[in-house]
Amino acid sequence: MRGSSRGAGLAAEKALDLALDGVDRAALAEELFSIAGTIEGDAPLRRAFADPARDGEAKRGLADRIFGGKVSETATSLTGEVVAQRWASEGDLSDTFEALAVRALLASAEKAGRIDAVEDELFRFERVVAGNTALRDTLSSRNTDAKGKAGIVRGLLEGKATQETVRLAEQAVLVARGRRLDRVLETYLRLAATRRDELTAVVSVAIPLDERQQTRLASALRDIYGKKVTLQTVLDRGVVGGIRVQIGDEVVDGTVLRRLEKVRHDLAG
Repeated sequence: MRGSSRGAGLAAEKALDLALDGVDRAALAEELFSIAGTIEGDAPLRRAFADPARDGEAKRGLADRIFGGKVSETATSLTGEVVAQRWASEGDLSDTFEALAVRALLASAEKAGRIDAVEDELFRFERVVAGNTALRDTLSSRNTDAKGKAGIVRGLLEGKATQETVRLAEQAVLVARGRRLDRVLETYLRLAATRRDELTAVVSVAIPLDERQQTRLASALRDIYGKKVTLQTVLDRGVVGGIRVQIGDEVVDGTVLRRLEKVRHDLAG
């Protein structure tokens, strides 16, 4: 997000953090998913909430009229706080509501001690989808029935993943809003890493790393980025130089990054 939306997004995150205290976080997440869907599906309402020329209190009052009595007071108040901000675009507003819902669900998983599992399971789900062209096309297609896509996700994950992972995977396939499914899942994974105050590195290697090698690589990346780094390893025989690391949009290739030269030597040894 750029311009005014960046500040609005930060204000929305702070408002969510305050709202999470003493509430059912999973229930709040579902309310926020519902609110996000309502706003996304109603163009005039979305324009009214995102209109930078409209007074913030007027937008807050509109949110109260639309959602008051239909969701909890916490969700209504949070929605009013979010829409009262100054947004640069309608898309930024929609993305923020979805992110708030995901953050609330991740906070629920964190409270239950499951957030590490959620992040790992979402990553594995993303890799399964990426590796199966037919599955990826089915889950990404706008022509596929929504309930059918949700059913496929449940069939793949129920009984094998946490309830938060199943819900997030369902959300990703149901409301991609024109975005690629892998990008949606990557966004959810970034939000999970942020919640854990860590970075996540997707490590593509030609040969599986043993525990000692993973520990050394994670330590080297921590020294570079100044923050704990969790490794998600992918086996790829075509990786040049034996290792490729991606953190967010930054790609770290062992053949070009001098700061990893010693680590490459250790891994090779």
